[in-house]
Amino acid sequence: MVQRFLATVVAIVVVLLTGCSATSGLQAFVDSYDGYEFLYPRGWVQVQVDGPADVVFHDIIQTTENVSVVVNSVSSTQSLEDLGSPEEVGDRLLRNIIAPSESGRSSALIGASSQKADGKTYYILEYAVTLPGDAQTARQRHNLSSITLSRGNVYTLSVSAPEERWPKVEDQFKAIVASFTVY
Repeated sequence: MVQRFLATVVAIVVVLLTGCSATSGLQAFVDSYDGYEFLYPRGWVQVQVDGPADVVFHDIIQTTENVSVVVNSVSSTQSLEDLGSPEEVGDRLLRNIIAPSESGRSSALIGASSQKADGKTYYILEYAVTLPGDAQTARQRHNLSSITLSRGNVYTLSVSAPEERWPKVEDQFKAIVASFTVY
């Protein structure tokens, strides 16, 4: 009787703790044509945007919170490491794509690391972006990206939120970035 009671209590605690994890409330998106998948928050909707993004989802309430994947071809590169270290790739990404000099945006690389999964190297980049405006209207954003190379393409998953929302979404966004898989 006591064992059954303890087993029931343990089962309830496990269910409650699992429900509190950063991946709860996430669902899968799979692009079998381009060969990648990731998790995104339930309640987010897929939207069509102009530009190079292969897919974009955003929150229906906080519409400036989003996740996107961009797939670009790259010539004569055998591995992600051939493009440079995580810091070098992050600096180039910020300087040439995120905040080129003519854009009016500014950016700062907060962190850059490398991890391996299923035999592939992924660079994880964290950066801040300031969108144009005067001191009163400039907007701060916090972004995370996962970058990998496969089949002659560079795959970049990015999640982004306004800086003031970052503390609330940080764990969930890190789970999204960690879920990005290219096959």
